[in-house]
Amino acid sequence: MAFVPAGDVRFHVQQLPASTGAAGPDAADRPVVVFLHGLVVDNLSSFYCPLAVPVARAGHEVLLYDLRGHGRTERPATGYDSRTAVRDLFALLGALGLRHRPVHLVGNSYGGTLALHAALARPDLVAGLTLLEPPLSGAWVDNMVDTLSAAALSLEDSAVPAELLTLRLRKAANLTAIADDLLNRTTLIDDIAASRTFTPADYGGLRCPVLIVCGEHSELVPGARELVRHAPHVTSIEILPGLGHDVLKESSGALRAAVLAHLDEAATLTPADTAVRSWAGALVP
Repeated sequence: MAFVPAGDVRFHVQQLPASTGAAGPDAADRPVVVFLHGLVVDNLSSFYCPLAVPVARAGHEVLLYDLRGHGRTERPATGYDSRTAVRDLFALLGALGLRHRPVHLVGNSYGGTLALHAALARPDLVAGLTLLEPPLSGAWVDNMVDTLSAAALSLEDSAVPAELLTLRLRKAANLTAIADDLLNRTTLIDDIAASRTFTPADYGGLRCPVLIVCGEHSELVPGARELVRHAPHVTSIEILPGLGHDVLKESSGALRAAVLAHLDEAATLTPADTAVRSWAGALVP
């Protein structure tokens, strides 16, 4: 674990080296796999056991970090829009000496949205995307703003963090305090409300292979299928039966297999391959 200054923020970072015993291309020839977590109460730890460690053991160099304001990263009052998040990502890569290495971005929930923005902004560096339950529609933005606003009101001047500490529930108290800070003392809600939604033209501009994983009962499936319809490159969608917006927590085995297979395939694709192949997957058995 380390703290790395990049731009105007000091980021909490975890790097995992690639296993030297893994089969396939040398890690130096593969993109660095970078994990982007979701909003408010999420942080890099949600990826660690389900995906990050298995990906490193499979021979991929891994980078995890807490997004601006989240987890143990510094929490400035502003800068929670997608453009700043993308700038944070590439500033951090530069600070770590990875400025010119291609990256494969794995984003969960809102982290998937940020990964997609990064791929559109820097197609020269983003070699692949894995999007877990990515919110892509304007309806999601409206619902999330309503949800976050209600949460902010409930947390404002709340005694809950102190009560949790008295019950020795330190982790829950810490997460609650972070949520209160983010929602009531930063521009996060306003920045999410001002988010630009994606268009078919955006999807058509993607220049890398994409895997989308959604739960069967997730309200985000239609948006994912819309991306698949318009993306010109290798794009697949895995629908995990019986799940909703909880694929990272509830489907570690099936999810891990799908992600590792996609990383291996994406690492071997040529530009000609990605220009002509696109499909939509069936249900995962």
